[in-house]
Amino acid sequence: MKSNLVQDYGSFLQKLKERVRTAQLSAALAANSELVLLYWDIGRGILDRQEKDGWGAKVIDRLARDLKAEFPRMRGFSPRNLKYMRAFAAAWPDRAFVQALLAQLTWYHNLALLERLDKSELRLWYARKTIENGWSRNILAIQIENCLHEREGKAQTNFATTLPSPQSDLAQQTIKDPYIFDFLILEDAAKERKLEKGLMNHVQRFLLELGLGFALVGRQVHLEVEGKDYYLDLLFYHLKLRCYVIVDLKTGPFKPEYAGKMNFYLSAVDDRICHPDDKPTIGLLLCKEKDRLTVEYALRGMSKPIGVAQWKTRLVESLPRRLQGKLPAPDEISKLMERTD
Repeated sequence: MKSNLVQDYGSFLQKLKERVRTAQLSAALAANSELVLLYWDIGRGILDRQEKDGWGAKVIDRLARDLKAEFPRMRGFSPRNLKYMRAFAAAWPDRAFVQALLAQLTWYHNLALLERLDKSELRLWYARKTIENGWSRNILAIQIENCLHEREGKAQTNFATTLPSPQSDLAQQTIKDPYIFDFLILEDAAKERKLEKGLMNHVQRFLLELGLGFALVGRQVHLEVEGKDYYLDLLFYHLKLRCYVIVDLKTGPFKPEYAGKMNFYLSAVDDRICHPDDKPTIGLLLCKEKDRLTVEYALRGMSKPIGVAQWKTRLVESLPRRLQGKLPAPDEISKLMERTD
């Protein structure tokens, strides 16, 4: 076996050197794609040699030294990264598929998918979402940590009966349940206005959690109907759905009367704010808690599209009881976070 390694190693290393040089000459606009494919090729080569010729794990250390010596200005040839290349090629055996999809992501995005997810279908789901939304690696990691795949499209709605297809399907996938506001720290007795203020203080993170397409129109948007004043907590315009979205914030459990009030708001916005080319306005009620059957009964028979979802502030909810009362008050922590943002 050792003689076989000595005999084949030189030609194998030479081929890798030629492959690296080819990658270096690629056009600048395709640099990232070429790098990902280069790493796949190296990983696939290592796998093939280990599987077919019985090369051991120590060959990776030797490859790392020789590639660094040949290409001293190139980073990425550490033993650890070579092992990632091998894992990458093992996870995605089809090079054409890698070139078509995964090469659109940076190598560090692909590493995040490898390290944080075990199932190929989930890696593929998050890869496509990353391309669609333009997430950074850190944002991708946050979305995986917050289990976006389990939340997207899960809100209770009446979209199927109030919106035409395919608008209803797209709208359903646009909202999630629950929404994770882990950038907020609120005490249990917080009022809606405080929740709204916290979201606006972290508007970029709030928009990220809402998802692609939401553009903020305003907060406490005034409506006058028959001489009476009404105020919408938050008003958005969704660029893909081509419609306004009203977000009503509740710091307590869902109540049936919330759906009736939202139905009123939607009618008023459709009549007084919408352009004739806009799609029907959508309402989203964000509540601290909700009972599924109560929501179902409340939305049944409503003429306007309404969704109901929970919101959570994971930082507060995850504190062990033994730490309660031993940490700064929520107001103090919120003020500190606002100063450091």
